[in-house]
Amino acid sequence: MNNPRRKISNGVKFRQSLFWDTNPKNINTKKHAQYIIERILDFGNDKEVKWAFNFYNKKLLKKIIVKSRCLRPETKNLWTLLLSENK
Repeated sequence: MNNPRRKISNGVKFRQSLFWDTNPKNINTKKHAQYIIERILDFGNDKEVKWAFNFYNKKLLKKIIVKSRCLRPETKNLWTLLLSENK
């Protein structure tokens, strides 16, 4: 039976459906930070969002949210508001 969760290069497990267009084994949490953050903020569950907020610093999260061309407008607005409240 296939495991719906796959490990990313440093041992973190994410759902395959979150990274449907690539093999999660090839994702590096530092090198592919923008890709990971955008996917988690747009499509991640509570556990994945919590991991991202603990793993990446707030400055990087804010920078990616502001500059992202991939995030849906609703997602961008939500996370911009939430991060501005949690200074």
